[in-house]
Amino acid sequence: MDGLLWLGADFTGDGDPDSQLDRLLSEAGSSYCVNAETNGLELRITPAAREAVKQTVADAAAGSAAEHLATGWHAAYGLHPDPVRAYSEAIKAVECAAHAVIQPNHARATLGTMIGELKGPSRPKFHTVLSTPSTADPIKPVESMMCALWDGQTSRHGKQTPTVPESLEAARAGVHLAATLVQWFASGSVTRSH
Repeated sequence: MDGLLWLGADFTGDGDPDSQLDRLLSEAGSSYCVNAETNGLELRITPAAREAVKQTVADAAAGSAAEHLATGWHAAYGLHPDPVRAYSEAIKAVECAAHAVIQPNHARATLGTMIGELKGPSRPKFHTVLSTPSTADPIKPVESMMCALWDGQTSRHGKQTPTVPESLEAARAGVHLAATLVQWFASGSVTRSH
């Protein structure tokens, strides 16, 4: 069915393969559902989580953050998961979304260099819409999430010891973490004063 959906097969005759096929999959207790693009199957997850990521992709339409996040989602939840790709795409999505805020003049910025920027002397210039006590560091939650995503990628570089690919569970968590960060940057919840 996944291949037929990708080819544009119409399972209902009324142009809406999502409705009937998805209903049949649900009634049969399938772990899969028709994806949002109706071009394949993906793992059935909580509708609220699926819709939140879908909305973030729509909101991040400017730039390539949306494309990377959507690709990461499909690699994490599609019929043939690819955890390494999912995690890599999640990082790229955050890099795309955060670049204009954190390091707009750094043409080769990465999530790692952006984390370094947040930890450097420019730190007081960064703000979030989160209410924090005057003695607290308002950018700490953003930095912590970015570090968790960056440090969690175990297959980024080769080394003398064997490279350990990301697990599917870690990749899915990374995609959801990236969705939150992309939404924060795309919505203006994280800013930099000049």
